[in-house]
Amino acid sequence: MLDIPRTVNAPHGIHVRRRHHPDWLKVRGPSGVTYNQIRTVLKENKVNTVCDEAKCPNIAECYGRGTATFLIMGDICTRKCFYCNIRTGTPGKLDRQEPEKIAIAVDRLALDYVVITSVTRDDLPDSGAEQFYNTVIEIRKLRPMCKVEILTPEFKGDLKLLEHVLKSTPYVFNHNIETVRDIFTRVRPGGSYDLSLKVLEYAGNFMSLIKSGLMIGLGETKDQILETLHDLRRADVRILTIGQYLQPRAGLSEVKKYYTIQEFNELKENALEMGFSQVFSGPLVRSSYHASNIVRHIRSN
Repeated sequence: MLDIPRTVNAPHGIHVRRRHHPDWLKVRGPSGVTYNQIRTVLKENKVNTVCDEAKCPNIAECYGRGTATFLIMGDICTRKCFYCNIRTGTPGKLDRQEPEKIAIAVDRLALDYVVITSVTRDDLPDSGAEQFYNTVIEIRKLRPMCKVEILTPEFKGDLKLLEHVLKSTPYVFNHNIETVRDIFTRVRPGGSYDLSLKVLEYAGNFMSLIKSGLMIGLGETKDQILETLHDLRRADVRILTIGQYLQPRAGLSEVKKYYTIQEFNELKENALEMGFSQVFSGPLVRSSYHASNIVRHIRSN
C-alpha cells in the first residue's frame, strides 16, 4: 500500500509539505498484467484518460479491473477550476479521428462498460458536443453491447447541444455538481451551480439514469451538503457519488476537512432516505469509480 503523496513541488525548488492524510486514505501502487495492458493500448492508440490527467488515486485498482475513463478533446482545459489537476490553457486542434481511436481501444480491451468525459472546450462553437456524440456512436459500431456512460460539461447552457449528445443514447448521463452552492464560485469560477442543476434536470427528459458527484472537504458544512443533495434529488438525479477532496498540487484549493468513513456512511444513509437509487460514498470515491457496479445494482433492484 502507498500513502498518497504528502509533498508537492513549489516554485524555486521549495518543497511544500501537505497536511498529513488519515490512514484510511491509502492506495496500492500500480502493477499487474491488466494494468500494463491498458497502459499499452492507450499509448498505442494515442488516447487520454482522466485517470492519468487528474491523478486519480484509484488508477491502480481501476486499470487492474480492466476499467478506464477516457478523456476526449485533448488534455488542456479552457477553464481553471481550483480542485482539478488538468492543465489550463489554449487547447490544440480537435482530433476528428479521436472517436474512432477510442472505439478501437475499447474493442481491443474488450470493455463492457466505459466512461467518456472531457476537458471543457469553451473555444469550440459546439463546446465539443459533436465529439461526444461521435465517440458514443463509434464505440457502438465496434462493440455494440458495450454500455457507455458520458460525463459532460454543461455546454455553456445550450440545451440543444446537450440534446444532440443525448441522441447518441448513452447508458448513463453524468454531470458533476462538484461542490455546494456557497463554495461553487470560489472553486469552479467558470461554471454555475444552478446551470448544472438545469442540465441534470433537462437530461432526465431523455433518459432515466442520471448521475452526479460531489466532493467534500473544501470547507462546506453538513447542512450545505444536505441542501445540495436535496437540490440534486429535485433535479431527479438517481445515482450519486460522494468522495473526499484531495489537493492534487500546490496552488489549488487546500483540504479544509478530512471526513471519516463513519461520516461518509452517514451521508450515504441520508441520501438514500432522500430517494437516491444508488449512493457510492467514501474517501476515495470518484465520479466513475466502480461505475458499472453502481448501475448493475440499480438494474437488479
